[in-house]
Amino acid sequence: MKFSSKAGHPKLRNIKRGFTLIEMVVVISLILVLIAIALPMYNQSIVRAKEAKLHQNLTTLNKVIQEYSLDKKHAPQSLEDLVPGYIKFIPDDITGTPTTWQTEAEDPENAWDPNNTGIASVHSGSNELSSDGTAYSSWTH
Repeated sequence: MKFSSKAGHPKLRNIKRGFTLIEMVVVISLILVLIAIALPMYNQSIVRAKEAKLHQNLTTLNKVIQEYSLDKKHAPQSLEDLVPGYIKFIPDDITGTPTTWQTEAEDPENAWDPNNTGIASVHSGSNELSSDGTAYSSWTH
């Protein structure tokens, strides 16, 4: 039996091209392993970014409270006293809202005006724990 060169080998004509089920399972398994490795790292990077933002906001607020107190010769009575003269807006706490900040009152013995104490500092109002195990509310600038 002679075959024409155009028709090709008869056994090769019947081969179907594509992926086998085993090949697909292997590829999907590899993708799932990569996702399992990447997802925790991604989540941790989000937490670190939020914590860095909290640290920056704490530093900014406490610095502005000191500047206000030095300029006015008395401490602010509320965080809203700082807007708009010292900051454009009250930044968000780690909770995602500016309303959860907790203020610490001045010590009356060291206050600018002992009869009218104001805010000495601010800290987070969140009860959650940070990535290092400490409470966000215990963080200072």
